[in-house]
Amino acid sequence: MNMQNATKGKTNAATLACIGFGEAAKAFVAGWQGEDIGLGFAAYDIKTDAPDAQTASAKQRDYVDAGVVDGKTLKQLLQDASAVFSLVTADQAQEAARAAAQTIRPGTLYFDGNSCAPKTKIANARLIDAAGAHYVDTAIMAPVHPKLHKTPILVSGPYAQLGQRRLAELGMCASVEPGEVGRASSIKMIRSIMVKGMESLVAECLLAGRRAGVEDIVLASLEKSWPGFGWRDRASYNLDRMMVHGVRRAAEMREVALTIADLGIDNSMSLAITDWQQTIGALGLEAGQDDLALRSDRILAALDAAKTTGTGE
Repeated sequence: MNMQNATKGKTNAATLACIGFGEAAKAFVAGWQGEDIGLGFAAYDIKTDAPDAQTASAKQRDYVDAGVVDGKTLKQLLQDASAVFSLVTADQAQEAARAAAQTIRPGTLYFDGNSCAPKTKIANARLIDAAGAHYVDTAIMAPVHPKLHKTPILVSGPYAQLGQRRLAELGMCASVEPGEVGRASSIKMIRSIMVKGMESLVAECLLAGRRAGVEDIVLASLEKSWPGFGWRDRASYNLDRMMVHGVRRAAEMREVALTIADLGIDNSMSLAITDWQQTIGALGLEAGQDDLALRSDRILAALDAAKTTGTGE
């Protein structure tokens, strides 16, 4: 059914709409396609409007590969949407909500799954609710692989119960976090200090260890102190995440830093995590072979090259 919808080139009256079609949206669609939910899928990503034809065509290929309708424009995407999932980068979440509010149908559920500060989510909710739609603060609480649409989700706000029921109908695993908009996101943001912070600490520790020629000794010592943690494999995975998603994670960490500052707490650690995520992500490296030493060497070489050319973050 989904591929047939895609070939028609238009949405129908029973469509799940994704604003943004990156890792999270692709994972959700892949999971939904395994459920008998009787709906089609459509997406709009601003990359399809990129002046670079290669970027635009690559995103359109993503639509075809996933079996979703190309929404063409945000307005067209939202015309027939039964529910909307906003899954853009953190720095584009408010712009997406502002644009969606111009054309979203009253009564439509708007799941804001972006990694944003509570303050940002509250502002987004005002925009969507003023348009007559129903805003749901949505926090994705784990990597979307391998669980896809079964990834744990928290929802909060006035429409959380309604949203949770709708997500359950879609085969998703959502729990209501009692409280106003921003409650679910505050949990996600504060958790991210540890998740993204561990990645950044591992990067700084083991890149330094690799350069000093002592990374194997450091890893052995860490494994002795925290047996069973699997430091080498975990470190390789952490570098993978930063290489592939560092820029997006840095955008999230800026929202984390805002969250912490709004709580009246020193956010210097969050800002340092932001810097490491941005620095490694901006190198534009593919993760490549799952080998800690090889990934470390490639990152170090790219960092050195960036310093030489003056392009380092």
